[in-house]
Amino acid sequence: MPAVLYCHGFLSSPQSTKALQVKRWLTQHRPQWQYICPELSAYPSEAKATLQQIMQEFVHTNETLYCIGSSLGGYWATWLTEYYNVRSVLVNPAVAPHMRFQHFLGQTLKSYYSTQTYILEAKDLQCLQDHDCPTIKRAQNYYVLLQTGDETLDYRDAQARYMRCKMRVEVGGNHSFEYFDRHLDVIIQFFESSEKPPV
Repeated sequence: MPAVLYCHGFLSSPQSTKALQVKRWLTQHRPQWQYICPELSAYPSEAKATLQQIMQEFVHTNETLYCIGSSLGGYWATWLTEYYNVRSVLVNPAVAPHMRFQHFLGQTLKSYYSTQTYILEAKDLQCLQDHDCPTIKRAQNYYVLLQTGDETLDYRDAQARYMRCKMRVEVGGNHSFEYFDRHLDVIIQFFESSEKPPV
């Protein structure tokens, strides 16, 4: 059976609004599908290891895995798409986060959903840079959702990077992507519209 892997954003968690909306929608409309939403560390090497473990499990089972990534989760979903050839939906994805996160170095950062704290070092930014995908080679595998009112990221960065991909740009909105749940029908249709790509 297919599975949906949801990658939450930086300092977010599986308890985020969009993550819970995806889980609820699948429970109601695709109860046979598996829903996976791991807690992704703000430390890039740990987040990568978590995602690699999940992907390795699916490579061995030969099951179909789709991905939804929001913000920094969109960055990780891009890496999964380019490296493992999965089909992904990106929601206001982060572009070149190693550049944006410079001002976080040495600061104590707290999760939005727990008491967990993080302090990023130069090696963390290097990890993000090492796994960045400035050239999109699997454009047919993406559906990108952007809102111009994103107060955290400039939507034009993602619009440029994913210009060859299926894309919807909505005027207004915010970084959380207003009314995301209204797009879930179309997102699942996108996943179901193609054969499983080879891993």
